[in-house]
Amino acid sequence: MISLNQLILRTDVSGMPLEWIHFQTAVKLYYSKQVAYTCGTPILSIRGGINAKTGRVSRIELNSIIATHGSKQQLHEGYAPPLNNTLLFRRDDFLCLYCGEHFQEKNLSCDHVHPLVLGGRDHWTNVVTACKHCNSRKGGRTPEQAHMPLLAIPFQPTYAEYIFLQGRNILADQMEFLSAHFPRTSKLRERGRIVSV
Repeated sequence: MISLNQLILRTDVSGMPLEWIHFQTAVKLYYSKQVAYTCGTPILSIRGGINAKTGRVSRIELNSIIATHGSKQQLHEGYAPPLNNTLLFRRDDFLCLYCGEHFQEKNLSCDHVHPLVLGGRDHWTNVVTACKHCNSRKGGRTPEQAHMPLLAIPFQPTYAEYIFLQGRNILADQMEFLSAHFPRTSKLRERGRIVSV
Protein backbone atom coordinates (compact mmCIF):
# COMPACT_ATOMS: atom_id res chain seq x y z
CA MET A 1 0.00 0.00 0.00
CA ILE A 2 1.30 3.45 -0.95
CA SER A 3 1.60 6.01 1.83
CA LEU A 4 -0.43 9.23 1.74
CA ASN A 5 2.95 11.00 1.85
CA GLN A 6 3.94 9.56 -1.53
CA LEU A 7 4.53 12.45 -3.91
CA ILE A 8 3.10 12.57 -7.42
CA LEU A 9 5.18 13.78 -10.34
CA ARG A 10 3.48 16.64 -12.20
CA THR A 11 4.46 17.36 -15.81
CA ASP A 12 3.28 19.77 -18.47
CA VAL A 13 1.28 18.54 -21.49
CA SER A 14 4.47 17.83 -23.42
CA GLY A 15 5.65 15.52 -20.62
CA MET A 16 8.35 17.84 -19.22
CA PRO A 17 8.70 17.25 -15.45
CA LEU A 18 7.62 20.31 -13.45
CA GLU A 19 7.40 19.46 -9.76
CA TRP A 20 6.45 17.01 -7.01
CA ILE A 21 2.97 17.48 -5.54
CA HIS A 22 0.96 15.98 -2.67
CA PHE A 23 -2.22 14.02 -3.35
CA GLN A 24 -4.40 16.93 -2.16
CA THR A 25 -2.96 19.16 -4.90
CA ALA A 26 -3.51 16.39 -7.46
CA VAL A 27 -7.17 16.11 -6.42
CA LYS A 28 -7.61 19.88 -6.89
CA LEU A 29 -6.04 19.63 -10.35
CA TYR A 30 -8.48 16.83 -11.30
CA TYR A 31 -11.53 18.73 -10.08
CA SER A 32 -10.46 21.97 -11.78
CA LYS A 33 -10.06 19.94 -15.02
CA GLN A 34 -6.37 20.82 -15.37
CA VAL A 35 -5.22 17.20 -15.78
CA ALA A 36 -4.62 16.45 -19.46
CA TYR A 37 -3.64 12.80 -19.03
CA THR A 38 -2.00 10.40 -16.58
CA CYS A 39 1.00 8.09 -16.76
CA GLY A 40 2.52 5.58 -14.44
CA THR A 41 0.63 3.32 -12.14
CA PRO A 42 -2.44 4.02 -10.00
CA ILE A 43 -1.20 4.66 -6.47
CA LEU A 44 -4.16 5.99 -4.53
CA SER A 45 -7.96 5.96 -4.66
CA ILE A 46 -9.61 9.00 -3.06
CA ARG A 47 -13.27 8.80 -2.12
CA GLY A 48 -15.40 11.91 -1.77
CA GLY A 49 -18.94 12.62 -0.75
CA ILE A 50 -22.22 11.20 -2.02
CA ASN A 51 -23.74 12.88 -5.06
CA ALA A 52 -27.25 14.10 -4.10
CA LYS A 53 -28.69 13.36 -7.56
CA THR A 54 -27.13 9.99 -8.32
CA GLY A 55 -26.47 8.66 -4.83
CA ARG A 56 -22.99 7.60 -5.95
CA VAL A 57 -19.81 8.16 -3.99
CA SER A 58 -17.30 10.24 -5.92
CA ARG A 59 -13.92 8.64 -6.47
CA ILE A 60 -10.63 9.71 -8.05
CA GLU A 61 -7.88 7.29 -8.98
CA LEU A 62 -4.52 9.04 -8.66
CA ASN A 63 -1.59 7.92 -10.78
CA SER A 64 2.07 8.37 -9.94
CA ILE A 65 2.51 10.85 -12.84
CA ILE A 66 -0.01 13.44 -14.07
CA ALA A 67 0.29 15.82 -17.00
CA THR A 68 -1.42 19.18 -16.62
CA HIS A 69 -2.41 22.00 -18.94
CA GLY A 70 -0.18 25.05 -18.77
CA SER A 71 3.21 25.09 -17.11
CA LYS A 72 4.72 26.19 -13.86
CA GLN A 73 7.49 28.23 -15.43
CA GLN A 74 9.24 28.87 -18.69
CA LEU A 75 12.85 27.72 -18.62
CA HIS A 76 15.02 30.18 -20.47
CA GLU A 77 18.36 29.38 -22.04
CA GLY A 78 21.07 29.47 -19.39
CA TYR A 79 18.63 28.60 -16.57
CA ALA A 80 20.44 27.28 -13.50
CA PRO A 81 18.44 25.45 -10.81
CA PRO A 82 18.73 27.00 -7.35
CA LEU A 83 21.73 25.68 -5.44
CA ASN A 84 21.47 24.52 -1.85
CA ASN A 85 23.47 22.13 0.30
CA THR A 86 20.84 19.38 0.52
CA LEU A 87 20.50 19.10 -3.26
CA LEU A 88 24.28 19.40 -3.72
CA PHE A 89 24.84 16.50 -1.30
CA ARG A 90 22.23 14.45 -3.17
CA ARG A 91 23.88 15.29 -6.51
CA ASP A 92 27.18 13.95 -5.16
CA ASP A 93 25.44 10.98 -3.46
CA PHE A 94 26.61 12.07 0.03
CA LEU A 95 30.18 11.31 -1.01
CA CYS A 96 33.11 13.55 -0.11
CA LEU A 97 34.69 14.26 -3.47
CA TYR A 98 38.14 14.53 -1.87
CA CYS A 99 38.48 11.47 0.38
CA GLY A 100 35.82 9.31 -1.32
CA GLU A 101 33.94 8.40 1.88
CA HIS A 102 30.15 8.50 2.34
CA PHE A 103 28.84 10.65 5.19
CA GLN A 104 25.57 11.67 6.80
CA GLU A 105 24.36 15.13 5.77
CA LYS A 106 25.28 16.64 9.15
CA ASN A 107 28.96 15.75 8.54
CA LEU A 108 29.12 17.28 5.06
CA SER A 109 29.79 20.78 3.76
CA CYS A 110 29.83 22.65 0.49
CA ASP A 111 33.32 23.30 -0.86
CA HIS A 112 34.06 25.85 -3.57
CA VAL A 113 36.56 24.18 -5.90
CA HIS A 114 37.91 27.59 -6.93
CA PRO A 115 37.55 29.36 -3.54
CA LEU A 116 35.39 32.45 -3.19
CA VAL A 117 38.39 34.31 -1.72
CA LEU A 118 40.21 33.71 -5.02
CA GLY A 119 37.29 34.93 -7.14
CA GLY A 120 35.36 31.66 -7.44
CA ARG A 121 31.60 31.66 -7.95
CA ASP A 122 28.77 30.12 -5.98
CA HIS A 123 27.62 27.94 -8.88
CA TRP A 124 26.88 24.22 -9.43
CA THR A 125 30.02 23.79 -11.55
CA ASN A 126 32.24 25.26 -8.82
CA VAL A 127 30.92 23.42 -5.76
CA VAL A 128 31.35 19.88 -4.51
CA THR A 129 30.37 17.90 -1.46
CA ALA A 130 33.19 17.63 1.07
CA CYS A 131 33.38 16.16 4.53
CA LYS A 132 34.09 18.81 7.14
CA HIS A 133 37.60 17.47 7.70
CA CYS A 134 38.59 17.67 4.02
CA ASN A 135 36.96 21.08 3.59
CA SER A 136 38.91 22.41 6.57
CA ARG A 137 42.15 20.84 5.31
CA LYS A 138 41.70 22.35 1.83
CA GLY A 139 40.88 25.80 3.23
CA GLY A 140 40.97 28.71 0.81
CA ARG A 141 43.14 26.88 -1.74
CA THR A 142 42.39 25.19 -5.03
CA PRO A 143 42.56 21.36 -5.10
CA GLU A 144 45.91 21.62 -6.90
CA GLN A 145 47.34 24.01 -4.30
CA ALA A 146 46.13 21.74 -1.48
CA HIS A 147 47.31 18.53 -3.25
CA MET A 148 43.76 17.18 -2.93
CA PRO A 149 42.56 15.98 -6.36
CA LEU A 150 38.83 15.87 -7.04
CA LEU A 151 37.26 12.45 -7.57
CA ALA A 152 34.62 13.83 -9.98
CA ILE A 153 33.95 16.97 -11.95
CA PRO A 154 31.09 19.09 -10.58
CA PHE A 155 28.15 19.59 -12.94
CA GLN A 156 24.99 21.63 -13.13
CA PRO A 157 21.89 19.39 -13.13
CA THR A 158 19.36 19.77 -15.91
CA TYR A 159 15.84 20.69 -14.82
CA ALA A 160 14.74 17.02 -14.93
CA GLU A 161 17.77 16.03 -12.83
CA TYR A 162 16.93 18.86 -10.42
CA ILE A 163 13.37 17.50 -10.03
CA PHE A 164 14.88 14.06 -9.35
CA LEU A 165 17.18 15.51 -6.67
CA GLN A 166 14.17 17.09 -4.96
CA GLY A 167 12.28 13.79 -4.84
CA ARG A 168 11.96 11.39 -1.94
CA ASN A 169 10.89 7.73 -2.23
CA ILE A 170 10.77 7.90 -6.00
CA LEU A 171 8.70 5.07 -7.46
CA ALA A 172 10.16 2.89 -10.21
CA ASP A 173 7.83 4.28 -12.90
CA GLN A 174 8.56 7.85 -11.82
CA MET A 175 12.31 7.19 -11.97
CA GLU A 176 11.98 5.61 -15.41
CA PHE A 177 10.00 8.64 -16.61
CA LEU A 178 12.46 11.15 -15.13
CA SER A 179 15.57 9.36 -16.34
CA ALA A 180 14.21 9.44 -19.91
CA HIS A 181 14.65 13.24 -19.63
CA PHE A 182 18.24 13.02 -18.36
CA PRO A 183 21.18 13.53 -20.69
CA ARG A 184 22.62 10.20 -21.88
CA THR A 185 25.78 10.82 -19.88
CA SER A 186 23.96 11.77 -16.67
CA LYS A 187 25.68 10.61 -13.50
CA LEU A 188 22.25 10.42 -11.82
CA ARG A 189 20.81 7.83 -14.20
CA GLU A 190 21.70 4.78 -12.11
CA ARG A 191 20.79 6.01 -8.64
CA GLY A 192 19.23 3.38 -6.42
CA ARG A 193 16.73 5.53 -4.51
CA ILE A 194 13.82 3.80 -6.19
CA VAL A 195 10.81 2.29 -4.42
CA SER A 196 8.67 -0.19 -6.31
CA VAL A 197 4.87 -0.05 -6.19
